[in-house]
Amino acid sequence: MKKIFITFIVTLICFQSYGQKPRARELGVPFVGKTGAFNAITDVKGVEVGYSTIISGEGENIVGKGPIRTGVTAIFPRGKAKKFSPVYANWYSLNGNGEMTGTTWVTESGFLETPIMITNTNSVGVVRDAVLKWYVDTDWYSGEDWWYTYPVVAETYDGFLNDIYGFHVKEKHVLEAIENTSSGKIAEGNVGGGTGMMCLGYKGGTGTSSRVFKVKDSTYTVGVIVQSNFGAKRNLSIAGVPIGIELKDTLNYKFNAPPKSKRQEGDGSIIVILATDAPLLPHQLKRIAQRIPLGIGIVGGRGSNGSGDIFLAFSTANEQAFNRDETTTVESMPNDKLMPVFEATVQAVEEAIINAMVAAETMEGINGNKAYALPHDLLIETLKKYNRLKE
Repeated sequence: MKKIFITFIVTLICFQSYGQKPRARELGVPFVGKTGAFNAITDVKGVEVGYSTIISGEGENIVGKGPIRTGVTAIFPRGKAKKFSPVYANWYSLNGNGEMTGTTWVTESGFLETPIMITNTNSVGVVRDAVLKWYVDTDWYSGEDWWYTYPVVAETYDGFLNDIYGFHVKEKHVLEAIENTSSGKIAEGNVGGGTGMMCLGYKGGTGTSSRVFKVKDSTYTVGVIVQSNFGAKRNLSIAGVPIGIELKDTLNYKFNAPPKSKRQEGDGSIIVILATDAPLLPHQLKRIAQRIPLGIGIVGGRGSNGSGDIFLAFSTANEQAFNRDETTTVESMPNDKLMPVFEATVQAVEEAIINAMVAAETMEGINGNKAYALPHDLLIETLKKYNRLKE
């Protein structure tokens, strides 16, 4: 045990030296499955992610002035340089007390034609409008003189820490998130749309993970990114350990003057975006999206009545599938070979949520309301107690 403790301290020092936060695996949390190089949605070739994070002010909530704890997340399935390059996609809602615009056409057409944006509940409209204007300004449709499109914008509610009725997300923040998109390593925790979010009794936010797997002789990747803002602390489970019960009296939310609401413990939302390079058709991507709740359930999600649990899955394979005029030929994976994709989905979703919580830092917002970071030391101590710490 002494050796484990020393290793943990050395790990923390290394991460501090390089300015990076430890992720769940670095703390010793055991997960199943092989990750990609970045353990992120960006392990799927072409996917880019960007953020705009807005944090300012403190103290009493003055509507329109702050404090502000919010932001925008942008996800481009093939990178923004590709411009209009649709991918096969589909979506699923476990509990629909939330919003993801543009999904009716995704189901009807089988294609996702736009980037995916995630923000707070009251900023969906301004984000959608800003994306449409960006299409015009950047000639997203590459010279087409007549087009229509339905931007995909999802949300979760950050109004217990953020001045959500002050409408602080502006066009400039949407453009900033788009401009900042990149592949490779991406930030987690209090960033982008996840800035003011809370999860399973602690500070939540943005998290990501990936899995690499083989089907016959081919290797594929599944990557997910979550905006995690759901769940009751009593249900928090990490590596099969009832962390929420063990830490039930530790660092509970502090609500000095929460908005007047009928919020019940467990209410909230989670948005999950899943990318894969496996050649899947829209009906198969629906099946993948329907497995996402299994990963959420492992960590403690219950699909609360007050929760918007909405998920979208897309495949970057079959790049030439979309064509307005010609018949195309596409590849598809047999349904009988989908089990590795199902397993990778569940595993990556579970880890992405825990990564969001591990990366998130304690945040004080409006009226001094506070969501505390998941305490790393107590997490490790509890995992040791149940013999679940990875050596």
